[in-house]
Amino acid sequence: MYLVALAWMYVVLMMAVVEAGSPQGTVLGAFFTFVLYGALPLALVLYLLGTPGRRRARRQAEAGPVSAEIVDPDGRGHAPGDGVAPKREEA
Repeated sequence: MYLVALAWMYVVLMMAVVEAGSPQGTVLGAFFTFVLYGALPLALVLYLLGTPGRRRARRQAEAGPVSAEIVDPDGRGHAPGDGVAPKREEA
């Protein structure tokens, strides 16, 4: 997603440079080309596409952190098993 946004900003920047360097163009026109074709639409699109991620982050923050004791009770990094060894019977 960011690669497309970067490419679009490059295209708009080149449009603004050409307009500023053109005999009929002006620097003010190049500025408005950059802002109205590039910065504002891109900011709007990136904001709208980022909405699900912001919503997901807000829900996770409201739910609170996941307790590490549930996932890894002793903090050693191996799978939890039965805490007490089974009684061994002699035959």
